[in-house]
Amino acid sequence: MVCNHQRTSYLIELLAKEGFLIISVPYNVTFDHSQAAQEVYEKFNSCLDMILTSGLPDANLSAGELVHLPIYSVGHSNGALLQLLTGSYFSEKIPKANAAISYNNRPATEAVPYFEQLGPLVSQMMPLMEASPMYSMARIASGDAWKALLDTAGAMIQEYDQEAMVSLTKFVDQLPSVMNQVTQGVSEFKPTPSENRDCFKNSYNVQHTLLVKFNSDAIDETDLVEEVLKPRVDAMAGTLEKVVLSGNHLTPCIQDPRWQVGSLYTPADAIAQGLKALSLNDTRVLARTITDWFQGLSHHG
Repeated sequence: MVCNHQRTSYLIELLAKEGFLIISVPYNVTFDHSQAAQEVYEKFNSCLDMILTSGLPDANLSAGELVHLPIYSVGHSNGALLQLLTGSYFSEKIPKANAAISYNNRPATEAVPYFEQLGPLVSQMMPLMEASPMYSMARIASGDAWKALLDTAGAMIQEYDQEAMVSLTKFVDQLPSVMNQVTQGVSEFKPTPSENRDCFKNSYNVQHTLLVKFNSDAIDETDLVEEVLKPRVDAMAGTLEKVVLSGNHLTPCIQDPRWQVGSLYTPADAIAQGLKALSLNDTRVLARTITDWFQGLSHHG
């Protein structure tokens, strides 16, 4: 699973319950997608090599029991982009199959509103920000400090957990690096979206690919990448399949919220529980679709 956060989503939990051994690969936020793809590839294979050497003693699994397991990859949005990039940059130690969900690789000016105006603005603001004591405090804030801040700003949110705070803190830690790229004049993702598509067209090496899009996702570019990948996959005698499911761009990121009903059951409780049931059902369908597709590949060799 390629993700840019530390927190475990409901989707990952569902896939793990289906018997998949999950290696979740976080990566640093950056405008340099080639660097991020390299980071994901190295992190994943480093972890995999360690597991195949030592096994998983806590799960009573030896290295010998794991060495012949097929490798599948699941990525969402930018993670799906990094999947396709790693599958194009490398020809060895790559997955047998990719499940790319809600593929998206829009130009920076479309992905980030007013991006062209951000560079000069941030360049002017950064010296003032760095001179402020609050900037240093923000950079060294502990999980407890962030929790206190969120408690104040989000009184309507009922629960936090340490895992969420770790995820938020890691994201905030990366913001100075991203801002620095903007002040240095970064004006587009690297490589550009068109360069990435050319790379897929000529170099994509993963034999089997499932493309997943949702029926309410305005920023999805699955159809575009399907057109790019199809000739390449056909030339490899591989398989490329696309499915359209109910949901939106955030469906794979859904958590299983612990909604606590008060002593008096109100219409708000009913609405919240109804929305929760709908969103979780979409995620369950997604997990089942991915599972069935991967299992179908294993049954057919």
